[in-house]
Amino acid sequence: MIKTKTYLVLFLMPLVVWSQDNKLDGFDNLVDKTWIAKGEWSNGYEFKQEVSYNYDLNKMIVVAESKGFTNEAQTEYGNRNHGIRKYNVEKAVVEFWEFDVFGGVTQGTVEFEDRDIFYHYKYGTAMVSDCWEYVDDRTYKFTVGSYKDGQWKAVYLQAEFKLKEE
Repeated sequence: MIKTKTYLVLFLMPLVVWSQDNKLDGFDNLVDKTWIAKGEWSNGYEFKQEVSYNYDLNKMIVVAESKGFTNEAQTEYGNRNHGIRKYNVEKAVVEFWEFDVFGGVTQGTVEFEDRDIFYHYKYGTAMVSDCWEYVDDRTYKFTVGSYKDGQWKAVYLQAEFKLKEE
């Protein structure tokens, strides 16, 4: 009888998880598309990035593949980051991990405010936020900086991500 209950739980668990609201649906407009941005950091360095998003594992995670500068001199451009976004049921929060070509990993949380997407993470000793601010289905205003109490205290980068024309 115990084996039967165990198998029943193992069988039903994915159905229960699958039937719940998808906590990652804030990414829906980004998924299965490629987004391109160009800009300049506040320190004068060029910002250039191409990001493609897709769902994986039955929509349990979002995978982000990013191209950008792959060396400090910013003379080489290619695969730069591999990111994962996942809803943590125990903490009731969307978490992310961003692995880069330099061997680093950035991790933090994601919040959705209407159609805007906020990433919050520690960079060195500072708390930093990235915002994909929805403009329309083909454009997001992208801001990186210090965000607290609903406002930007410092801005390190502003650019626009545009949908890549296929």
